[in-house]
Amino acid sequence: MATASTFPAAPQNSSSSGVLRGRRNSTPTLFPDVPAPWDSGSSTLQPPGSRPERVGIARLASSSPLADAKRGTEYFLLPVRSILNHCDSERVPFSWTVNPYRGCEFGCQYCYARYTHEYMELDSADFERKIYVKQDCGPLAGRDLSMEKVQGEHIAIGTATDPYQPAEREYGATRAILEQMASRKGLSVSITTKSHQVTRDLDLLLRIAAHSTLQVNLSITTLRRRLARMLEPRAPRPDLRLEAVRQLREAGIAAGVLAMPVLPGLTDSEADLDALARAARDAGAQWFAASVVFLMPAAQKQFLPFLEAKFPKLARRYREWFTHSNYAPESYRREISARVAALRKKYKLDSRPAEPARPRESAPQMTLGFE
Repeated sequence: MATASTFPAAPQNSSSSGVLRGRRNSTPTLFPDVPAPWDSGSSTLQPPGSRPERVGIARLASSSPLADAKRGTEYFLLPVRSILNHCDSERVPFSWTVNPYRGCEFGCQYCYARYTHEYMELDSADFERKIYVKQDCGPLAGRDLSMEKVQGEHIAIGTATDPYQPAEREYGATRAILEQMASRKGLSVSITTKSHQVTRDLDLLLRIAAHSTLQVNLSITTLRRRLARMLEPRAPRPDLRLEAVRQLREAGIAAGVLAMPVLPGLTDSEADLDALARAARDAGAQWFAASVVFLMPAAQKQFLPFLEAKFPKLARRYREWFTHSNYAPESYRREISARVAALRKKYKLDSRPAEPARPRESAPQMTLGFE
């Protein structure tokens, strides 16, 4: 939350037929909505020792055809009913999210979204090894964007999995969605990614920005390449992400840097954060925001053993802080917030995207809740 330093061009017109590219074809059908994690499915009594029948997203995942396997990762074609997901969490300031993929090949050690694979009755460790490509992204996004309840609401792309992970090169799910957005006016859209591959879609981003509000966030945790490779094994290098910011800004696209997450003892020093803020400013970033790592149990299962192996002196502190809470202590979070605020002032960076001067038809500006 993965890596080659360069990406080949994506397939053109990837959504024109409504079918994403893969090595096998599948016929999408309509299935029930994703169940809550506690949904056990049928209430029918099962024989002792038998496995309950899978339901919802777990059933879909178990029957999704394998499309390809390479780099030690398997790609599956996942039929879905919709592309836009309604979000009613008080932790986020937007109403709708878009994640074209389930799972993320970048393999960030700390990724909070690993728990989403558990909904499919998969181990959280499979998060970067089993990638599910949502099918018919273009037509479904077109239908979802036409819903009246979506009008004027902010749509955040890439909240759980990266929309520009390696799978995007072959399947083009993200581009198919952007093509639908480019044909509409008055949207409010943000994209968050760790990949410079976002610049591949500059043509669509410019079309979207001409008639809607668009913001692109490049997530960068550290400028230290060796540390970045350990923390985010298959994500593009930090310098490539900064170059993406530069290209986006030169093209006139609103873009900023998210130092997310800040990792206690690893990426939180004044020197490291200062260097990152300065690099963001030099790349033309308009904003610089940060938040401290959020470790759910599924993420702890991956991250804490990683710390024990690579940074054993830090592992004890993390276990003390996160054993009984998903959050770092409030005093530490306040300290980081103040440090980042001082850096924004020093380098004249905003804390969030500014209100665009250009008029648009609708879609009021949403503010993003960053520290």
